Amino acid sequence: MGKRLKGFDVTVKDVSRAYGNFKALDDVSIEIRKGEFFSLLGPSGCGKTTLLRIIAGFDSPDNGVVLLDGKDILPLPPDKRQVNTVFQSYALFPHLSVYENVAFPLRLRKVPAGKLDAKVRDYLHLVQLDNHMDKKPSMLSGGQKQRVAIARALINEPSVLLLDEPLSALDAKLRQNLLVELDHLHDQIGITFIYVTHDQSEALSVSDRIAVMNQGKVLQIGTPYEIYESPATDFVARFIGETNLFPAVVKQCDPYEDYYMTTLDIPALGTEIKVTDYDNLAVGQHVSFTVRPEKLKITGHQPTRVGKDINLFRGIVEEPIYSGFQSKYYVSLENGTVIKVIQQHANYMDEGPDIDWKDQVFVSWSAEDGYIVEVVDS
Repeated sequence: MGKRLKGFDVTVKDVSRAYGNFKALDDVSIEIRKGEFFSLLGPSGCGKTTLLRIIAGFDSPDNGVVLLDGKDILPLPPDKRQVNTVFQSYALFPHLSVYENVAFPLRLRKVPAGKLDAKVRDYLHLVQLDNHMDKKPSMLSGGQKQRVAIARALINEPSVLLLDEPLSALDAKLRQNLLVELDHLHDQIGITFIYVTHDQSEALSVSDRIAVMNQGKVLQIGTPYEIYESPATDFVARFIGETNLFPAVVKQCDPYEDYYMTTLDIPALGTEIKVTDYDNLAVGQHVSFTVRPEKLKITGHQPTRVGKDINLFRGIVEEPIYSGFQSKYYVSLENGTVIKVIQQHANYMDEGPDIDWKDQVFVSWSAEDGYIVEVVDS
């Protein structure tokens, strides 16, 4: 059974906002679909919170429009926009009980007592706080406080819920648990969620689509899979997960089945490598090339079968890092360039990883596992 899609479409078109000489948003355009869990992802100062505040009505753009279901909402005050916000700081009333904090928006609207009580209990049940309704916020954990804030934001039944780094004050394990709850909550109520975060793992794990932002611009919009596997720029490749990224020059581009087998000269690697690509790139074109560490294979012996589409290097392990479920190796290749390799541990190992510090190793990857990130003006 699919999600019940409610909420509003949100259209941000040509929005800019400057504070003095600082340009927080630079001609930003985004289409967010009804019922979507959409994340704005980027480092501190990239403009994501400014954009959220403009959608909420707490700030105004210098130019551009914001539409909810096709209606321009910029002239409307925050309380008329059918949009509610959950803040990082919870913003709960310390002197009120959990019940009264959640009931507060309904009391402002003078909702009859019977209907108010039923709704408050429904929303406290939705966020699993039925047994805490008489407590004051000071008696709750950080995760429980955030669930109160979410219930209070949802009880007015907004069409769009804005979440401004709501989990960043929590410890890692609690953050992960609450993230799963938040995703489940979205599936239940089906409205549009717009989630601001600087944590790429959060965005990848819950979003239907992601907008990666930096320096006031949107660099790429796509599904988590598209953003991770096919980054549009060097910044996106570096910011989302870990990667090995190198400048390169196209040496050859040959038709190969339904794509092209491209030969790149990569000075940092001291040799040419093969990569598949859908574009027929011109010889001499400057590009950026990336390959994710988990795509690489690392062995203590030279692979016996190496096809023309396999890139193979010899190196020395400079730094092995064991993390339980995986090991990360920093391998110094023969020309001195260091490359990162991640090896997953799917099976039990009696004596730990079989590759250690200063071991001579072979690193390889298939042409299909590398990716040409962007074409660079030469």
